[in-house]
Amino acid sequence: MNLEILPERTGSAAENMAVDFLLLQRYPHAAVPRFRHYGWRRPAFTFGYAQKIAFVRAQLPPEGPFDLCRRPTGGGLVDHRDDWTYALVLPRDHPLEELRASQSYRAVHEALAGALRTQGVPARLSEPKAEAETSAVGICFERAEIADVVHGGNGAKIAGAAQKRNKHGLLFQGSIAKAATGVAIDWDGFGETFIARLAATLDSAPLPTPWPEFNDEEVEGLTEQYSAIEWIEQR
Repeated sequence: MNLEILPERTGSAAENMAVDFLLLQRYPHAAVPRFRHYGWRRPAFTFGYAQKIAFVRAQLPPEGPFDLCRRPTGGGLVDHRDDWTYALVLPRDHPLEELRASQSYRAVHEALAGALRTQGVPARLSEPKAEAETSAVGICFERAEIADVVHGGNGAKIAGAAQKRNKHGLLFQGSIAKAATGVAIDWDGFGETFIARLAATLDSAPLPTPWPEFNDEEVEGLTEQYSAIEWIEQR
């Protein structure tokens, strides 16, 4: 089985969230894992599907403008102004998709931490916390949860992610806070190593793949939905 590597694209927050969701819902051919790294057309923040908009707005910086979009996945508020963002989609019945959420989360982050270590970052996975130290999901990079990627020296959170499972498979959306690495990173080299390690985790071979031929009306419609105030402020 291959791990299909899609071309890098840049979009608005709503466009990026729409495409990630459509990769899960409407991929046009054989059910194989697929990966994409992407950029942001404008400064952007995204936040988890279940989060309250009043809380989110209270955390946003006063300076702007920036895009704001509710993700189809869970998790906390993420600042995308200086991050390395990616999405992984696994089809239904893939061995990693069949694992519990905590196990799939750990597996992807182990590959990511290993790739960061090749760049000189002392990356490791965070350990379970005592019950008294746990907190509700809020701001993604404010504190690390179990199996997030953290800096081995100062404990700062480097990478987090959110997941969504449905009848089609698993969508895994991840973000790396570049500044938290503490060193100069060759991000192209990191991306190649991360993909190679992720492919090994998935028992797949990485294969550069052309962009799928989505229905333009469906992409535009979902982007419009994710841009709408009704979607952003539904909670």
